[in-house]
Amino acid sequence: MNVLLDYLPEFREGFIGTVLLTLASGVLAMVLGVLIAGFRVSPVPPLRLFGTAWVTLFRNTPLTLLFLIVWFVIPPLFGLSISPWTKALLALGCYTSAFVCEAVRSGINTVPLGQAEAARSIGMTFSQTLRMIILPQATRTVLPPLSSIFIALTKNSAIAGAFSVAELFGVQKLLSDKGYAAGLIFVWVALGYLIITFAISGLFRLLERRMGVAR
Repeated sequence: MNVLLDYLPEFREGFIGTVLLTLASGVLAMVLGVLIAGFRVSPVPPLRLFGTAWVTLFRNTPLTLLFLIVWFVIPPLFGLSISPWTKALLALGCYTSAFVCEAVRSGINTVPLGQAEAARSIGMTFSQTLRMIILPQATRTVLPPLSSIFIALTKNSAIAGAFSVAELFGVQKLLSDKGYAAGLIFVWVALGYLIITFAISGLFRLLERRMGVAR
């Protein structure tokens, strides 16, 4: 308990950093994931090709390697100056978007084809059909896998601590360097992650109950 009380500001900063990074990268992953899922079911071949390439690239690239690319390859290649937090956001958001895309696409595939055909018969465009007819119906199916994806995102954010981003897992390095027992530090760090993941799980369970998602 002493290590927690003595370094409460550091633990608090790390906890808040993890929450903010998870929220921001989760929003980015949702926006990109839904957009790429739309590309993957689009009637336009170049969009389908782009969507397939995006998912294949990010699902098959180790997240640590993606962090290294975002940190040491992309900024000097394009002459960009990006903060460590923004780099972590991009790496986590793009990586997770591939998994969100596949979850959303699976949900889209559960909607009967007749729904899209009926929408087209009354003159709705593909984007209108997807936005107003397909996605609202697919949401109920998509919620359970999204819960697991965002819990995994929370745990994946720990990698950012190794790249000078203020987050919960990075606190253990700071305190280990000060001579505290690693086992005790990891207990408090793990507890912080459990609080976040339980909150995410509870939120999605609430959404599932509200929408009547069958288990």
